[in-house]
Amino acid sequence: MAAPFARKTLTREAIVVGCGVSGLSCAIRLAEAGFATRIVARERTPHTTSDIAAAVWYPFRCGTADRGLSWSRRTFRVLRELAHDPTSGVTLVEGIDLLAEGDAGTPWWKDAVERFRAADRAEIPDASPAAWVFEAPVVAMPMYMKWLEAKAASLGIVVEARAVTSLDALFLEASVVVNCTGLGARELTGDTSLVPIRGQVVRVAPGHVRRFVQAGAGADLAYVIPRPDCTVLGGTQDVGAWDTAVDPATADAIRARCIALEPDLAAAKVLSHAVGLRPGRPEVCLESARRPGGVLVHNYGHGGGGVTLSWGCAEEVARHAAAAIPQG
Repeated sequence: MAAPFARKTLTREAIVVGCGVSGLSCAIRLAEAGFATRIVARERTPHTTSDIAAAVWYPFRCGTADRGLSWSRRTFRVLRELAHDPTSGVTLVEGIDLLAEGDAGTPWWKDAVERFRAADRAEIPDASPAAWVFEAPVVAMPMYMKWLEAKAASLGIVVEARAVTSLDALFLEASVVVNCTGLGARELTGDTSLVPIRGQVVRVAPGHVRRFVQAGAGADLAYVIPRPDCTVLGGTQDVGAWDTAVDPATADAIRARCIALEPDLAAAKVLSHAVGLRPGRPEVCLESARRPGGVLVHNYGHGGGGVTLSWGCAEEVARHAAAAIPQG
């Protein structure tokens, strides 16, 4: 008996499930590779997890380094080029990664960036023994998400607002299905290794700091990310926490940690608060599998590195699709 979702002929049609930064990037690269592409998603900007992202290029809680280096390097280069487009929301900013006692060696992502050095002692707060200084793309997500949607529209990509309960059912509509559902993939695929990593941030008025700062981990995590629209103060990394309500005590603690790093932030007016659930996994799931009627490509579990890995992962997704269904 034929499989319930079998198609007789594979076509170069693709459906991307999810309209966050990963879904939009994948849809764009698939369309550029010659696939007739559309997106189906329950939510789109400004209501996605991606809209809450801080966001600076920095591989954070996104799994192992083996494939992560190539993905993050490629994304760095794409974002660097987008920084020339004032409508993209991408700027290049110098920042500092403060090390804790016991940290050793250069980070695995060092070769992905272009300007990297050990910090001078005068640049480092007294509480940190050492630090790295590097330049990286900072992304104003509300602006960038609109840019991505406009780019997708220019390629003929349509976004359909609907919930998806079965990936296999989509093979009645297209021969390539790409799963970019983030934390939603836990229920959609039954992947119990995928867990939320709760992140809370405070947005304050811009103009009080010029560099981004990354420091600490766990309860001591602190980051300061200056954008044209605001400066984002973070944060938290509560593994397994599903609560998306803003906690005032946590917000106060975030501000205190960030002001300790950059005292000028004490005068910054608080603009808003936000909570997002990062899709955490031991490593990113980027793999493809043949299904009756086509090929399914998974691309989820990016942790706190969704923006940082987005274009590298999207280009690998497009390669999987093109290998499965070559251009005729």
